[in-house]
Amino acid sequence: MRSFPQGQSQQMSKSLLGITVLAVGGIVILSSVFVVPAGKVGVVTTLGKVSKTPRLPGLNLKLPFIQSSHLFSVRTKVVPEKFSTLTKDLQVIEATATVKFAVKPDEAPRIYNTIASNDDSIYGRVIQPSLLKSLKSVFSKYELNTIATDWNTISTLVEKSVAKELNKFDYVAVKGLDLTGLKIAEEYRSAIEQKQIAEQQLLRAKTEVKIAEQEALKFETLNRGLNNQVLYKLFLDKWDGTTKVVPGIQGGTPPVIVGN
Repeated sequence: MRSFPQGQSQQMSKSLLGITVLAVGGIVILSSVFVVPAGKVGVVTTLGKVSKTPRLPGLNLKLPFIQSSHLFSVRTKVVPEKFSTLTKDLQVIEATATVKFAVKPDEAPRIYNTIASNDDSIYGRVIQPSLLKSLKSVFSKYELNTIATDWNTISTLVEKSVAKELNKFDYVAVKGLDLTGLKIAEEYRSAIEQKQIAEQQLLRAKTEVKIAEQEALKFETLNRGLNNQVLYKLFLDKWDGTTKVVPGIQGGTPPVIVGN
């Protein structure tokens, strides 16, 4: 078995020790830093205890082997939710509610500590229950005809209701909500369309009656103002001075044109 001189053996031991120290040091350094990408915040836990202050995008430090980092997106997310619910007159409707929301950066530690440990769980545990509750609450107050004919107003009411529900917990911010794809039974759709046509015809008829009443009032006012003196003045304004006329009765009717 080959043996090494004592000096060479010591040198090899020092080299191995140096390599080991460098390796351990590298591991410690790598375990002490983490990067938070743009559009995200970091949540740091110390032996399971959640820090209340989120870490902002950029290079961040943590205690190696003791602290762990977890990332949450704070970008606006858009999630469509198909739903069905009952109206005030007990009609079933179906539609799609597309909600836009974003996690509040300062609330990320509280979300991790109490609700969800990752982004994928936030919608199902925070947004969806409040959204469905608000949808049912708003639609149950209106009849199908109102919902179908005033869709934009209903959409605004749902958005406000969702925001109010979520503000109770203050985890996320609602950026917007769109209601699309309303589906109702065909017979009710036809009934609504017929009602709209009838209302338009009634409105047109009322408008025509109002115009006729205004015209009648106009002529009535004109007739009251056309006394003999006014008619005589109109005659003088139009008479060419040569056309033969039959004089009217004094104090009575104005002259009458009989031709040349």
